[in-house]
Amino acid sequence: MQNTKVIKVLLIIIMILIVIACIVAYICFTSDITIIETKREEILFSKNNYPRVDGITATLPLAEAFEANFTGNNIDTIDIEYSNEEDLYTGLINGNTDLILSKYPSEEQRNLVKENNIEIEIVPIVKEAFVFFVNKENPIENLTLDQIKNIYSGNIINWKDIGGEDCGIIAYQKPEDSYSQSGMIELVMKNTKMMKPKTKTISQNTIDIIDVIPEYNNEKNAIGYAYYYYATTMYTQNTIKLLSIDGIKPTYENIQTGLYNLQTQYYAIIRKDENENSNVRKLLNAMTSKIGQNIAKEAGYVQNY
Repeated sequence: MQNTKVIKVLLIIIMILIVIACIVAYICFTSDITIIETKREEILFSKNNYPRVDGITATLPLAEAFEANFTGNNIDTIDIEYSNEEDLYTGLINGNTDLILSKYPSEEQRNLVKENNIEIEIVPIVKEAFVFFVNKENPIENLTLDQIKNIYSGNIINWKDIGGEDCGIIAYQKPEDSYSQSGMIELVMKNTKMMKPKTKTISQNTIDIIDVIPEYNNEKNAIGYAYYYYATTMYTQNTIKLLSIDGIKPTYENIQTGLYNLQTQYYAIIRKDENENSNVRKLLNAMTSKIGQNIAKEAGYVQNY
């Protein structure tokens, strides 16, 4: 009698284990299928039919990430050559470029397109923010926008005047023709004139001696600025810290929600008469899709959708 009870208990345990094994196997099997299907959805183009993409330097890693994922190629094999900003829209006008990844077109660029009787479609792809950073040993954690303006206009020259240590502020700037300098003027300074940047003299060769604006060097009393992508991917994060502005930290979440408001966007620009079934439209839709936005996030950019 006792043996019969033991056998019944063992049979029940075996049946339970079989059921659990079946459930686990099903989950693993369906998960594999999902992963395969997701990968298939990302491979939308071959190398030969991928649209011709141009843009500004700040969007180059984004463009490379999109092409690598949507063609199924290793990102190390992707080689995109960008035009300078002056020629950016010429390719779109003459038909040598299918899609531009860039900041919002300037009035001059919009006029150039209009003069050539072309309409363009401008679609936001990812968000970008303008951030300020200091050496991680600097006790300052937050600055107001007015304090930033006063630093870069030359009205505040010592950290003690804004709650820091008694030492002079080294306020690094960017070259006048750089994208970051344009952002500093447009997003931050606006109508406030920036002080003349400090320069250093270098010798290019035995004849040419020029003055250049030095790169940020992360001294303890220094402050610099850049776009979020560059600040979080190009600079060593254990040596600098991003400052809060007006009490708001420039975190991924705060940028995405718009809470941190020193921001802009990168756009995809195509010709408005582009066929609805074309590969260009297909690429544009892929960039704004959930998969496309995840690709952008993995590349270091802030999702827009």
